[in-house]
Amino acid sequence: MTMIKGITIKLWDKVQTGEDGFGDPVYEEKAVDIDNVLVGEPATSDAVDILNLTGKRLAYTLAIPKGDTHEWENKRVSFFGEDFRTIGKPTQGIEENIPLDWNKKVLVERYE
Repeated sequence: MTMIKGITIKLWDKVQTGEDGFGDPVYEEKAVDIDNVLVGEPATSDAVDILNLTGKRLAYTLAIPKGDTHEWENKRVSFFGEDFRTIGKPTQGIEENIPLDWNKKVLVERYE
């Protein structure tokens, strides 16, 4: 049993809601609640590296629970009453080799 507990965040996912007059898909963003997400301060080296490589300012690092199958690349997420955007692809460890409840790391920037 883990003593650490994460928070519930909203992951905004695009869902096809129909087609336009030309037959092209029309999408709408819908919020999906993701439970037990850890929100942490990014390492200084990560923040500097991301800024130098992409020009984006890293705000937080999210730890995503094991078993999560959502797409996290370039998505809007909401927590602490603010919106953020994920940066790049999440990094993932091997579930069986990680003792706690989280095995993915996602970096986020402020969304304005």
